[in-house]
Amino acid sequence: MRILLIEDDHILGEAIRDHVASEGHAVDWMQSLQDGEACTQTVKYGLILLDLRLPDGNGIHFLKRLRSRENPVPVIILTAHDQLSDRIEGLNSGADDYLVKPFDLTELTARMAAVARRYAAKPNPVLKIGDLEINQAEKRIVDETGSILLSSREWAVLDTLIARPGAVVSKSQIEEALYAFGSEIESNTVEVYISRLRKKIGKERLITVRGVGYSIGQA
Repeated sequence: MRILLIEDDHILGEAIRDHVASEGHAVDWMQSLQDGEACTQTVKYGLILLDLRLPDGNGIHFLKRLRSRENPVPVIILTAHDQLSDRIEGLNSGADDYLVKPFDLTELTARMAAVARRYAAKPNPVLKIGDLEINQAEKRIVDETGSILLSSREWAVLDTLIARPGAVVSKSQIEEALYAFGSEIESNTVEVYISRLRKKIGKERLITVRGVGYSIGQA
């Protein structure tokens, strides 16, 4: 999933970026609302992590502008302000969740997954494809032979396909989920990860539509 982080605290921003990236997500970290605004104009994000107090304004105003453009991207507010009125204002302005600093990074990961499931209208994190059971929340896959281990990047590709079950996902859409701004994209990266996934979960479950993209389906 491609994630936009808007946070001006360098230490916290770096910690969040590195932690979220270690989970296989692509993270664009911006330290001002202006830069964050520019990002939303060019990239379709799966989630935004938004600080409220930034050098060039209040994150609530950014959120209201985002919703006024009918951009439905999920937003989790991250702030040191724990007043009830702040939380209510954030939620009423269109936020999907609210985390008060300091917070545990593992809790952030869990909330991100929960918000993403709600956004995709999938309250159940477990997907079954034949005898294959995929638990996105726990990052666990099992079949009749036992557990199947995936790397964080393999999970990122699989999550992108699962987000649109039965639909064809283009190579560029997968690349967008894998790479943040400034990353070097190798031409065969997607093909490499698709090949690895096929070996692990069964080649018949990952369908290639030549010249269009890839789809995950029933074996």
